[in-house]
Amino acid sequence: MLATDAAFAATILHADLDAFYASVEQLLDPSLRGKPIAVGGGVVLAASYEAKIFGVRGGMPGRKARELCPQLIFVGGRFGEYQRLGDAAIKVLDDFTPVVERISIDEAFADVAGCTHLFGPPEEIAKTIRRRVKAELGLPISIGVARTKHLAKIASQVAKPDGLVVVELGTELAFLHDLPVSLMWGVGPATKARLAEIGVETIGQLARTHSGVLERLIGHAAGQKLAALAWNRDPRRLETHRRAISAGAQSALGRKPALPGVFVPTLLHLADHVASRLRTKDRPGRTVTVRVRFADMRAVTRSVTLEQPIQATTMLAEIAEELVRGVLAAHPGEREISLLAISVSHLEEHAELQLELPLGLADEKLKPGSRRGLARFGADRAVDKIRRRFGKEAVGYGTVALEAARSVPDAFRELAEKEL
Repeated sequence: MLATDAAFAATILHADLDAFYASVEQLLDPSLRGKPIAVGGGVVLAASYEAKIFGVRGGMPGRKARELCPQLIFVGGRFGEYQRLGDAAIKVLDDFTPVVERISIDEAFADVAGCTHLFGPPEEIAKTIRRRVKAELGLPISIGVARTKHLAKIASQVAKPDGLVVVELGTELAFLHDLPVSLMWGVGPATKARLAEIGVETIGQLARTHSGVLERLIGHAAGQKLAALAWNRDPRRLETHRRAISAGAQSALGRKPALPGVFVPTLLHLADHVASRLRTKDRPGRTVTVRVRFADMRAVTRSVTLEQPIQATTMLAEIAEELVRGVLAAHPGEREISLLAISVSHLEEHAELQLELPLGLADEKLKPGSRRGLARFGADRAVDKIRRRFGKEAVGYGTVALEAARSVPDAFRELAEKEL
């Protein structure tokens, strides 16, 4: 193979453990195998394929899941085992190539271009990886092989459950264009619904849609990105040592009333997670974004960029609360929320704190260098120190944080969050 040919070969693998959390539960408890199970309780965190047949999905309220599948078995979740087995599966990829980009606990990309002379063509490497994961860990894993990251990820979805799909050169667009747009990176329920309004349901239909129409429908950046991906134009290379550009956390609530008694404690709890991670890495951020998902699964985001970067818990919680109140005020007909999320972006490296004069301005409480801001940061540092010594549950931000009902266990949320 010539060097120029190798540069365009289908050498990128996307490996994705199938129904991972549910598969681990079935592996550890043989009595659950072949049965519809869900990890969670008030909210479904993950569902087995036997449960998915009935329409049970992650993020679904437990009550609805039981209505769809009366024989559904709920299990609490063994989060330490998820971490252990997820790490072990990714380690199998490491045995073949150093070019591995892990994107979550149960999936990763690998570029095998430099090791085919040792282990054979990409398809054979993928087959070997699947056999080893099954034999050594007892878990099913699906793999897609393609020339680009986006196409490899789509191929792994098509391969599920427990399969392998290789997209060779010359067949890429034929493979891609008959598939539903929902398989594309960046097409969630809201974007899918907007595209359906103009008759776009397949990736091929998206590719043939005029770019101006797409940009008016979903925005300039998103329109350009999806148009390029629809033609398999994806220049991204694997990033083996990624530096996070944001930190976030979310909580699936099921269906709860859109009242302060629900969203204020939840936001404080999420802010505690996010801000403590920012402080651990000493990377404050300037832009705060909230996401509110309503009962019909439609989501709205709102953000604000601050003059100074922040990493204080209560400051982040108050900013997030103000943004959420703005979202609800703009959607007065929405009575229930199903998910809340907070993220902080535009992170800075060891930002210098700018002290503020006590002028009594209305926004003083949001300035890290104000008297109140410094007091809050000092309290956070004290909390961090106690937690490092006695554990995370040793101290919290008042009873509102410690006693708030949490539909998603902290351990599961921490696995899902990317570390800084």
